[in-house]
Amino acid sequence: MLDSYFKISERGSSVGQEIRGGLVTFFTMAYIVVLNPLIIGYTKDANGNFIGGTQEPQIAMIAAATALVAGVLTILMGVVGRYPLALATGLGLNTFVAVVIAQQMSWEAAMGLVVLEGIIITILVLTGFRTAVFKAVPGQLKIAISVGIGLFIALIGLVDAGFVRKTPGTGPVPVTLGFDGELVGWPIVIFAIGLFIMIALMVRKTKGALLIGIGVATLLAVLAERAFKIGPNYIPGGNADGSNFVNPKGWGLNVPNLPADGWVATPDFGLIGQFDLFGGFGEISVVAAILLVFTLLLSDFFDTVGTVTAIGHEAGLVDKDGNIPYNDQILLVDSLAAVAGGAASISSNTSYIESAAGVGEGARTGLASIVTGACFLLTTLLAPVVAMIPYEAATPALIVVGFLMMTQISGIDWSDYGIAIPAFLTIILMPFTYNISVGIGAGFITHVVIRAIQGRRKEIHPLLIGVSALFVIYFMQSPIEMWIG
Repeated sequence: MLDSYFKISERGSSVGQEIRGGLVTFFTMAYIVVLNPLIIGYTKDANGNFIGGTQEPQIAMIAAATALVAGVLTILMGVVGRYPLALATGLGLNTFVAVVIAQQMSWEAAMGLVVLEGIIITILVLTGFRTAVFKAVPGQLKIAISVGIGLFIALIGLVDAGFVRKTPGTGPVPVTLGFDGELVGWPIVIFAIGLFIMIALMVRKTKGALLIGIGVATLLAVLAERAFKIGPNYIPGGNADGSNFVNPKGWGLNVPNLPADGWVATPDFGLIGQFDLFGGFGEISVVAAILLVFTLLLSDFFDTVGTVTAIGHEAGLVDKDGNIPYNDQILLVDSLAAVAGGAASISSNTSYIESAAGVGEGARTGLASIVTGACFLLTTLLAPVVAMIPYEAATPALIVVGFLMMTQISGIDWSDYGIAIPAFLTIILMPFTYNISVGIGAGFITHVVIRAIQGRRKEIHPLLIGVSALFVIYFMQSPIEMWIG
């Protein structure tokens, strides 16, 4: 029954392969259970309240809700979309909600706008519009999106591991090697060991290469922390005078300690349902609220298009026209995830490109997503276990997968400038701007303009022209707001 429903054999996989892939996906994105509370949990809204309307941060409640929604939606993706794709609170989207939207209104109203955006994008899926846009994108631009995302997740891995960091002060370059041009600390050593273990096992075609690498690196990280007492790399207000404590030799997010208060924690889901659907329109102007929803909508819409495309190419699931099996169902689940994220007060949930790590381990079907989702549900109880895994142990998998996705670049015709230049901009702008939608938008607009200049307007799908116009509005939001204001 499993094989027939998920098409495991048809897609060249096995149950064991799907389980390993699902576990790798979970370990490479489990950080969101810890990171999301740090991003939205310590930010006060326009009324001076934290999420939940309290005067104290509700970190544990946010973590529990983050894991719960990720688990339920990822399992739904596996069952309905039958695709090796995991979902969780969207990074970038949660920052936008916390830093931009919540500063203008209450948290309940901010989450109401997230729910509203999710409802709109769900309607676009049900009417066939989102699928139509997906199919309107030229096949070679879809390949460019996949390659660009490969570079993007490789950069994410390098930055999260501390191998690449921002240049201190106002240096001549935006990023540099390690801390001030040098690799420092044991965490970098753990990262390097984990990376080379994965590469060695992959070259030898060992099953479970990424999963084994993450496990070994985590064990070494725990031993290193016990031996050298390394600690975190950053503690807000950690110095005696209240200033931020910075330890360049420390761990990036989780400090790999064995749980001190037990391996199980009781979750509190009290934040679920705390949203006001139209409250934002009463707390700020209607035009300003519409622009906020539009920004969320466009980013969510095309981040998913890019992620689904990249996963499909990496897994070898696209047809000759670049289309994905069960595409409508995949996009529907992703759209409902935005609604669920807002309704649970944890920001919009979306598809995660870290799913490519699971695909790199062999995941090809929705069974892997069910495994990942089950792990997230267990995380609501086993949060202390997840907190043991540092960035430095999980991120080497992103480097390896970035390489695998980069190999698709040979499918682009670099002699056709109408494709080559848009593809180039798509590929480089994703990592350079740390934003998938920016790369996609630049590629779409450039493709339409160049084809028009070449006199080949008939080759441009009308929907692609309309979407490119929307991206122009997206890029020009600040001048538009100044003009309207």
